[in-house]
Amino acid sequence: MLSATFCHAPGIGPGSELKLWEAGVRSWDDALGLEKLPLSQAKAEALLPVVQNSKEALDAENWRWLAKNIPQREHWRATKLLMEKVGFLDIETDGGFEGNSVTVIGLYDGFDSQLFVQGQNLEEFPDAISEKELLVTFFGTGFDLPMLRRRFPALPLDQLHVDLCPSMRRLGYTGGLKKIERVLGISRDFEIEDMSGMDAVYLWSAWKRRGDQEALDRLLAYNRADIENLALLLAFAYPRLETLSGF
Repeated sequence: MLSATFCHAPGIGPGSELKLWEAGVRSWDDALGLEKLPLSQAKAEALLPVVQNSKEALDAENWRWLAKNIPQREHWRATKLLMEKVGFLDIETDGGFEGNSVTVIGLYDGFDSQLFVQGQNLEEFPDAISEKELLVTFFGTGFDLPMLRRRFPALPLDQLHVDLCPSMRRLGYTGGLKKIERVLGISRDFEIEDMSGMDAVYLWSAWKRRGDQEALDRLLAYNRADIENLALLLAFAYPRLETLSGF
């Protein structure tokens, strides 16, 4: 699916992309193999160098180049290519918006969850995330990644990124992660099913001020559910985004 997108070339929007697909140009290889593309000469001349560079980056598994040059809206197309290098990501904070407000970072690879906690192992997060080539978040564009950039200024966070908040909105599902989970029948354990981000702030405060281990355990369970349920949400969204794209 990734090599089927042409929207990162100048002058190519969804309409031109659909025109290419309908003419049988359904990949970068197809585009490079034709003597004449079903586009105006100007658009074709602008498209071909972009396609060539994109193919070379894909062949070299230069995911960071692709992340930089393909619009984030289309990053979901890399999902099947990168499931072995995916990181489902979610953070908790103490309610503030500075870098030192990050309290917990959860990272899930589809099999195992890693939880990074302020004052314990938070500084190990940059090494763990550097191994990932596709990040999956819910509203990470607006919250999680900006917060992490404040906390770790030297960390590029330049991976391909599927933000499921706008992706689900494209599919007609609005609201926060918990609301969408309920609509889709995705459940959480009883102890955390009614928790919100504000509850996470209170739990962190209880841990920091009183050393309340039960509060920390509940907070970590909440974060773990966030990241693990993102995998279920992506599995729901991907085939529907594929259908919606018209490919």
